[in-house]
Amino acid sequence: MFYESALKKHRKMSCLTQEALAYDLDIPVSQIGRIERGEINTTISTLLAISKALNKKVEDLFDFDY
Repeated sequence: MFYESALKKHRKMSCLTQEALAYDLDIPVSQIGRIERGEINTTISTLLAISKALNKKVEDLFDFDY
């Protein structure tokens, strides 16, 4: 089964590539990919910056389907 993270969905809906988002946040592109794939946890400050860059609430970047 294919799973797409909420972050990736919102990034795509904002018409941003990983490269563009990383550039906006001044972080490595690889970090965006690893966050999207759930390979690493990110800091609260990076999460806030991502939510602002995507014009979303922080909670929108998480899947809470149980």
